[in-house]
Amino acid sequence: MNLMMLLDMAASGFGDRTAVGTRDGGITYRRLFELANATARLLRDGDADHLAMVDTSSHALPVALFGAAWADRPFVPLNFRLPDDELGALLGRIAPAAVVVEPGSEDRLAPAGPADLFDRHVFLDRVADPSGRHGPASDWGYDGDAVAVLLFTSGTTGAPKAAVLRHRHLTSYILGSVEFMGAGEDEAALICVPPYHVAGLAAVLSNVYAGRRIVFMDAFDPAAWVATVRAESITSAMVVPTMLARIVDHLDDEGPDGPGLPSLRALSYGGGRMPQPVIERALHLLPEVGFVNAYGLTETSSTVALLGPEDHREAVASDDPEIRARLGSAGRPLPTVEVSIRDDRGEEVPVDTLGDIWVRGEQVSGEYRDQGSRLTADGWFPTNDGGRLDADGFLHVVGRIDDVIVKGGQNISPGDIEAVLHRHPGVVDAAAIGLPDVEWGERIVAAVVAPGPEAPTGEQLRDLVRSRLRSNRTPDHVEFVDELPYNETGKLLRRVLRRRLGHLGDPGP
Repeated sequence: MNLMMLLDMAASGFGDRTAVGTRDGGITYRRLFELANATARLLRDGDADHLAMVDTSSHALPVALFGAAWADRPFVPLNFRLPDDELGALLGRIAPAAVVVEPGSEDRLAPAGPADLFDRHVFLDRVADPSGRHGPASDWGYDGDAVAVLLFTSGTTGAPKAAVLRHRHLTSYILGSVEFMGAGEDEAALICVPPYHVAGLAAVLSNVYAGRRIVFMDAFDPAAWVATVRAESITSAMVVPTMLARIVDHLDDEGPDGPGLPSLRALSYGGGRMPQPVIERALHLLPEVGFVNAYGLTETSSTVALLGPEDHREAVASDDPEIRARLGSAGRPLPTVEVSIRDDRGEEVPVDTLGDIWVRGEQVSGEYRDQGSRLTADGWFPTNDGGRLDADGFLHVVGRIDDVIVKGGQNISPGDIEAVLHRHPGVVDAAAIGLPDVEWGERIVAAVVAPGPEAPTGEQLRDLVRSRLRSNRTPDHVEFVDELPYNETGKLLRRVLRRRLGHLGDPGP
């Protein structure tokens, strides 16, 4: 149970296929296997206990990921957008480490004193021509409990935690959700999420096992994304909701006579709540594309629930409000994963009741370095994400359990309010948060982006919510803002929004 098993199968089964790169050139699966071997030798000949990456996505990512697995060194992709002192602190926690860095950024990390510091180009040159090294690496280990990847959390409430993903977690996810050699020779996947996000790593592993050609984008731009899909005949891709909104806007601007995305067959999205109007527009613009909403966490090795293409098509075509509401859900749990909704005592709650999402399965780690496992005695991981399961088994995720608004003792999902606000044609973006209230515990404040001529008034939006939801869901205040705060993977930063709008609360004397 080592990640190298996946690449070994790929190199043996379809070694001549292009693994990474453009249609006009790239490296084959057999060559990727050789580069992983050379990377393992490089690591074993050095003093590093970890292989870190402080870089954007490129074909150095799969080389480093599999090479670290072969050498039995944890792979640690770090957020290259962090300030230098924070990066240095993280490197200090995994020292001694070899580090692959974005070209020209070596000076940022030199004070941290990594065991080996490689410009991406230097790293790839070293492993491409490993002359003078000490023979081939020995076979990789098969200890599924060995650490494959360390992923640091954002550290919003303290020092970042290092989530531990062992080989058995990641391989269980791939073997349970991906068909070996399931992709045709013409298939290509576009990856534009950063290496330090679990979705980026899962995409690499999934596409290698399936046999797709992988194309990387180092930064997202909607025009460049669309151009790359067309130029490289991309058949599948993964985006976050904010990316899809900008892609849809770009395709709309091209008009009905635009070339569209004829090669694209599958588009998955995740990482944050998808506004229903955005996915409805996307389904209308790209009717031949199979859309998939994937919900998962770092601690679960990525996806635990999916809303598949047929679910999307059935929901958007339905006049039944309950079926149509599935467009806002995360779909059903994977067959290999159990999902349970629990209250604050750990007891299961009835269907359609809001609570904490708990998950269990072979792919679930729930472990942090230096802090141990958060799994319960019977293997459940409390995610701290709020959600509910409906009568048909669809999982509706409302965000972090701390984001649930508690007004007058009632738990209120901010997502339900946001879904209604997005229905107004003048609303570009919206978020609902709870702020302190001396009478009700929390008051509902809606932050709304509505810059155009169709912009509504605050009272119009309050009336809209009141007409669709129970009166206790109506915002107590609507604040118009220029933009909402998101991180680079499309997750709304509610804590930042609460800080910005904190003056609208009423904590009492």
